[in-house]
Amino acid sequence: MGLYLCVFDDDEELDGVEVGPYENFGLLRELIVGVMEENGAGSRFPVLILHSDCDGEWTAAECAMLEHELGEVSRVFAALPAIHPRSDWQQTVLSQAGITPVSLLECFTDVDGLPLIPRLIELTRVAQRCKRPILFQ
Repeated sequence: MGLYLCVFDDDEELDGVEVGPYENFGLLRELIVGVMEENGAGSRFPVLILHSDCDGEWTAAECAMLEHELGEVSRVFAALPAIHPRSDWQQTVLSQAGITPVSLLECFTDVDGLPLIPRLIELTRVAQRCKRPILFQ
């Protein structure tokens, strides 16, 4: 079962990110906590880290803070060296897309092999622009 994050306006989907297995999203968040949250989970990135990945949503108001949090993660991860993928699923996606990550930022992708954090940042911008929540599905 995979995690899909999307923004809807009534019945029309405006944008969505197929994150992949819940495990992949969990591994990303664990890595963020380990690398960037020296005072514990949610100390720097409460919107990203403390939100359950089960059914729910990030409100349009939360998306402004989420965009800021993801931007900070993106800047730090872009400056760190790549690591070996922490899941077989992510290794498969990287291999199929012909991607050899150079930075930690490039180690996590969506199901299509696109960098996950930049895709999530774009999704927060769509949510803010349209004043709609990001839905967890």
